Amino acid sequence: MLNLSNTKFYQNNTLQEGKSINIQDGKIVSIKKSASNSIESLIVPGFIDLQIYGAGGRLFSASPNVESLSIMENELLKNGTTGFLACMATNTKEVFNECIKVAKEHRSTAKNCLGLHLEGPFLNPKRLGAHVPEFVRKATLDEIKELLDFGDGVIKMMTIAPECQDEEVIQYLLDNGVVVSLGHSNATFDEATKAYNKGIQTTTHLFNAMSPIHHREPGIPTAVFNHDKAVASIIVDGQHVDFEVVKFAKKLLKERLFLITDAVTECANGPYQHVKSGNKFVMPDGTLSGSSLTMLQAVKNCVEHCNISLPEALNMATKYPAKLIGLDNFIGEIEVNKSADLLILDNELNLKQVVFKGELF
Repeated sequence: MLNLSNTKFYQNNTLQEGKSINIQDGKIVSIKKSASNSIESLIVPGFIDLQIYGAGGRLFSASPNVESLSIMENELLKNGTTGFLACMATNTKEVFNECIKVAKEHRSTAKNCLGLHLEGPFLNPKRLGAHVPEFVRKATLDEIKELLDFGDGVIKMMTIAPECQDEEVIQYLLDNGVVVSLGHSNATFDEATKAYNKGIQTTTHLFNAMSPIHHREPGIPTAVFNHDKAVASIIVDGQHVDFEVVKFAKKLLKERLFLITDAVTECANGPYQHVKSGNKFVMPDGTLSGSSLTMLQAVKNCVEHCNISLPEALNMATKYPAKLIGLDNFIGEIEVNKSADLLILDNELNLKQVVFKGELF
């Protein structure tokens, strides 16, 4: 049994102080008043990143093997991400199949890798950002059936442009438990609203690679804001979205906005050659690509630059993404019977210790 004594943590946005968290068999078994006089620490749930391409010097799609996933897992755990979806950008069918094959091989020994997020190739050619246009195409129902059959459950999330896809394709994804995200899309306000009404749950990196807000053409962001259920991810690095725009989005979306890193790593081979430029990554032609964020830095940016309270910034990195992928009964909060995936932070929100499934990492 592991005991974390005289801790403080947020529960339902309320600070709980002087608590003892008792852990056994990887789960939180009790939370009680602490009798210890040890130094207090802030305990927060482990972060959940639903869109990350690489870590530890490995871009998964450029080096699709079990070693790459293991390196990513350990690097992300070291930095406080206790659950993630490995993301793959628009690519050839061969690369997608190899990544899926590796994810299935790795599944039985996976630590914090929760599955795959396919960002493409079923996108709108007008809103590709750094995605490679020659691989973009419209899906067929047979192709989607074959993809999910081959995936055998490891494909948890898919970003598509709904205005470019048949409704039967989208419905098949939804019926088979895939979280469908509207992204890299030029949908109008009406098209996006229709997609959310049909069951598309979320939106990929709000404001980036999508139809913008215009006073006569309200675009995708306005459709998200006006919908009562649609949620959205956002990259809070100050590069992909200005911090003032994050403030504005948070005021409108409240608990429907969550954090992703969209992080990549330096890569000099394959179609996605990411070059570090300051605190962001670009393609060789200068096109903005992924971020260099960690989830912890995204949380800090929310608090320091976006007027978002600490408990709410933490929810955006833990509770809300866990709910979206249907794992909120197991991870994402400090509650009895949930997985003991915890981070110990100091008063400046620096990471001191990671507890993963009840073990010090």
